[in-house]
Amino acid sequence: MIRIVLADNEHLVRGAIAALLGLEDDLEVVAEVGRGDEVAAVVRAHGADIAVLDIEMPGATGLEVAGRLQESAPECGVLILTSFGRPGYLRRALDAGARGFLAKDSPVEELAGAIRKVHAGGRYIDTELAAAAMTSGDNPLTIRETEVLKAAADGFQVAEIARTLHLTEGTVRNYLSSAITKTGATNRLGAIRAAQSMGWL
Repeated sequence: MIRIVLADNEHLVRGAIAALLGLEDDLEVVAEVGRGDEVAAVVRAHGADIAVLDIEMPGATGLEVAGRLQESAPECGVLILTSFGRPGYLRRALDAGARGFLAKDSPVEELAGAIRKVHAGGRYIDTELAAAAMTSGDNPLTIRETEVLKAAADGFQVAEIARTLHLTEGTVRNYLSSAITKTGATNRLGAIRAAQSMGWL
């Protein structure tokens, strides 16, 4: 029996997925959580084999949780199940240690098969998302540019970003300007939107 922890902040979606997976003879959903920061403890408590994670969750994103599980519970395979099929998310998920990446509108048979494959030590990547990631190119933003742009997306002004990231205001403006150029945008808001649409933030 493959023991699964299911993490999704949408209660109805989580319940429906759990019910459908419960119909499979070899799969058992041992716990459901709605927050990312609850996953690691639940995985350890239940000795879960697989964690199925949504990306957008309070407490911690599925991408952050994947990275934490790689350190705290490397024996637990991670599969990202998301409605956000952005190329950058796929790359970041794989970098964080996830071995599966699937869209939420996939048939339950495909999800069950992906869980079995990840449990067996393999990888399962949605073919359309993989193709989109390959054609989209690498994330052009540096780590610092990403941090500054993310802070701007959270509503911080230049002075606040500088204080938070221990940079000068001039350096923050330079990073923002560089991010605007790299994303092909004309202003900060456009750069934020472009980066979010690609899953880089």
